[in-house]
Amino acid sequence: MALLGLLLYAAFVRFWEGRPVSELALAPAPRELAIGLAVGAGLYTGCVLILMVMGIYRVDGLNPVAYMLPALAMAISSGFLEELLFRAVLFRMVEEWLGSWIALVVSSLVFGFVHLMNPAGTVMGALFISVEAGLLLAAAYMFTRRLWLGVGFHVAWNYTQSAVFSGIVSGSDSAPGLLKSTIEGPTLLTGGSFGLESSLVAFLLCTTTGVILLVMAVRRGHVVPPPWKRRG
Repeated sequence: MALLGLLLYAAFVRFWEGRPVSELALAPAPRELAIGLAVGAGLYTGCVLILMVMGIYRVDGLNPVAYMLPALAMAISSGFLEELLFRAVLFRMVEEWLGSWIALVVSSLVFGFVHLMNPAGTVMGALFISVEAGLLLAAAYMFTRRLWLGVGFHVAWNYTQSAVFSGIVSGSDSAPGLLKSTIEGPTLLTGGSFGLESSLVAFLLCTTTGVILLVMAVRRGHVVPPPWKRRG
């Protein structure tokens, strides 16, 4: 489905918009995907390590490695398809119309509040995702002007969360991963039924990373001004 989504999007841009599909350029894809996967996995692992130091997250044992396989399909489909929808389509269209900053706000809010449809979705979780993930993923697109970095972030975060640390992904139904774990503590730090994405730890780490990427995008001149500031 991820491959089909990429092909349909590329065909639409190429034949309907009549332009090269630069946001899916293949040459930089391996490097940007690899960086995104490493950073995404590192961010979630960093969140867990902080909770371990605080005594909130505890590893009780290991499950068979086969437990890591089911989450792969979820991580790939959500990473690719959601980035196509929320960044390549929604963010890009609003950016062309109203500029980068408004597109950042709109795409982040829509992306966050769509997660209310998940079984254990909460308003707090939706707000946290809007800021931490919406900012991070939009900034990744603005910085590179391609999808691959954000796809890597998205896939690796979801996969590490579910397949490795047995965490709840954005209020979805939980499933065991590699580590048998217990997480106990204040909801502000654990995220409660929504998962670690609704925790203060994830909010601070991911938002900080997003702000850094956003600053780098601004320095590269990758910000599209609103229509009232454009020449011609």
